Amino acid sequence: MAEAAASTDRVIIVMPTYNERQNLEIMAGRIRTSAPDVDLLVVDDNSPDGTGDLADKLAETDSHVQIMHRTEKAGLGRAYIAGFSWALEHGYDVIVEMDADGSHRPEDLPSLLLALDGADAVIGSRYVPGGRVVNWPKSREFLSKGANIYIRLMLGFGVRDATGGFRAYRASTLRRIDLSNVESTGYSFQIDLTIRVIQAGLRVTEVPITFVERERGVSKMDSTVIREAFWRVAQWGFATRLRHRGRGLGGR
Repeated sequence: MAEAAASTDRVIIVMPTYNERQNLEIMAGRIRTSAPDVDLLVVDDNSPDGTGDLADKLAETDSHVQIMHRTEKAGLGRAYIAGFSWALEHGYDVIVEMDADGSHRPEDLPSLLLALDGADAVIGSRYVPGGRVVNWPKSREFLSKGANIYIRLMLGFGVRDATGGFRAYRASTLRRIDLSNVESTGYSFQIDLTIRVIQAGLRVTEVPITFVERERGVSKMDSTVIREAFWRVAQWGFATRLRHRGRGLGGR
């Protein structure tokens, strides 16, 4: 059973960046306004546009900001795992995922943290009542909703926004699911962690958020990461069915 979140919990946001210089300082300021006691770890994959240099300057003037410099662009999943591992090593109680492009509003962060009362992981959801998407083309929204329907059908769970990347995890949750075995690198990373949390018998809660399409910079989403996600979901779905079938035969 999930424990209640304490007001004394140490909270950190892990924010991967690649060419987000136009957005980083704005996001850091909004985070400080919305959640002034929360720390921020910027995980920069050697951005050519100088995002890492800007993060260094922010860290010099704000003790709540930390920076992890990585040598290459190795995928969203690798960046998050590196950031999660750092946060666990440094004794944080709650670890938050958040994009740097402004699509995840820092103003929604307090509701995610509040929802950790009685939950082990919280997903900021576009597709539960009260959630919404702003300024996305209809084709992109159709693809996202369709992908989540496909995921629910293949994997047999009720999470409505398994691809959502605005999340809060208890440190104990991340320790339970063994991050060292996570191989997903792109779009499928969020789905992978959702499966692992559920299979560990932990509680996932969704809270509504407003997702806003980025205003500055270029999206990192492409057909390659989408294909990876669909293929991995198919693999996980078939593996789940085989496990269930095996248990059924074993019980006869």
